[in-house]
Amino acid sequence: MADTRGSRPAGSAENSVLVYSTADGKVCPGCGQPAGKCACGAARVAPRGDGVVRVGRETKGRKGKGVTLVTGVPLGEAGLAALAKELKRRCGTGGTVKDGVIEIQGDHRERLVEELQGRGYRVKMAGG
Repeated sequence: MADTRGSRPAGSAENSVLVYSTADGKVCPGCGQPAGKCACGAARVAPRGDGVVRVGRETKGRKGKGVTLVTGVPLGEAGLAALAKELKRRCGTGGTVKDGVIEIQGDHRERLVEELQGRGYRVKMAGG
C-alpha cells in the first residue's frame, strides 16, 4: 500500500471550496465570484427549515425598544424583502430584513400571525 500523504500540495484538496476571502468578503461556492457579483444563482437559494414560520418579540440591543421577529420563512432574499414590505404596510410601521429574519418595529405578533396564516404558512408564536 503506497503512502499518499504529501502527494498533493496543502490547500488543493479536490473537495475544498473557498467561502470567504479577506479581499472580497463572502464568495459564492458555485462560481467563485464575490457574493455581490454572483452570476450562477447558487448564493440565492432559499434556506431550508422545518417548515414552520416563527413570530417572536425581542428587545436585546435596542435600548428597551421591542421588535417583532419573523423567522423561518422559506423565501429567498427578494421574496423576503417583498413580504417584509407587505407586513410593514399591514402593521403601519417600519422594519427591515437582516440575515433572513424580518424585523418589524413594535409588538405586532398577533397581527403578523394572522396575516402569515392567511398567506398559507404554518405559524407559531415563539418566546413569551
